[in-house]
Amino acid sequence: MSNALATQLTSHESELIGILQTSLYPGADVGSVKMVLGYCKAAGLDPMQKSVHIVQMWDKNSKSMRDVVMPGIGLYRTQAARSGQYAGVTDPEFGPEITESVGGVSITFPAWCKVTVKRLLGNQIVEFSAREFWKENYATAGKDSQSPNAMWKKRPYGQVAKCAEAQALRKAFPEFGSAPTADEMEGKEFEHEIPPEKQAEKVVEPPPEYPDAGFNKNLPAWTNLIESGKKTADDIIKTVQSKARMTEAQIEKIKAIKMPTVIEGEVMTEEEIQAIQARELEEEAQT
Repeated sequence: MSNALATQLTSHESELIGILQTSLYPGADVGSVKMVLGYCKAAGLDPMQKSVHIVQMWDKNSKSMRDVVMPGIGLYRTQAARSGQYAGVTDPEFGPEITESVGGVSITFPAWCKVTVKRLLGNQIVEFSAREFWKENYATAGKDSQSPNAMWKKRPYGQVAKCAEAQALRKAFPEFGSAPTADEMEGKEFEHEIPPEKQAEKVVEPPPEYPDAGFNKNLPAWTNLIESGKKTADDIIKTVQSKARMTEAQIEKIKAIKMPTVIEGEVMTEEEIQAIQARELEEEAQT
């Protein structure tokens, strides 16, 4: 890329950021608007359509509010319409009206809202419904407040209706992703996803190595078990390694023991093998 073209692109981006700051995202800082542009570029969206929103959320790690870019309900509506399978949406159905004090503020709101999105699958229209509760979705006025913010006080029905529609759209069109909308996440706490490489890994201590002295002492007994057909070499190895780690040389010696062609007598139980081990460990402790 030539220096002239790079300068032109930088100038264009700065101009676009200024336009967005003074129109669609008033008061947003440059960094947040750049996040919007990055989101739109990755998703192939027109930033001037305001498909995404900047939402302030409490970050418990940094103990401060931070801007997070979230899709708006309009994005899901657009994606559904472009699919060619969107068959409409029902009018919101609301639950009983409730008037009570929420965080010290008296407000009247619907208990819940139900919305059904229709999708054409083959020759059949399939309905996908979602019911969202006002109290589970409303945005608070601040981190330490339980009262609803200005928008949820002003439009209690409209806000919960958008949450229900967003959920119904995600059910009907799961291929568009499961990211919550700005209306659903406003006033919520930002949850960090810890990368796997940074997660504390549980350290599993390997079992102790089986001592040669104990192995040589018990080898004749194990040989008798294998040669009599009461146990296989794999049986002995499995039982011993449940308590201690055998060396390759020890395993080879066990596997070298020949089993008889005809197996006679009763098969020794697991308890008998473990009894041998217990006796050996007890004798080792006494030495």
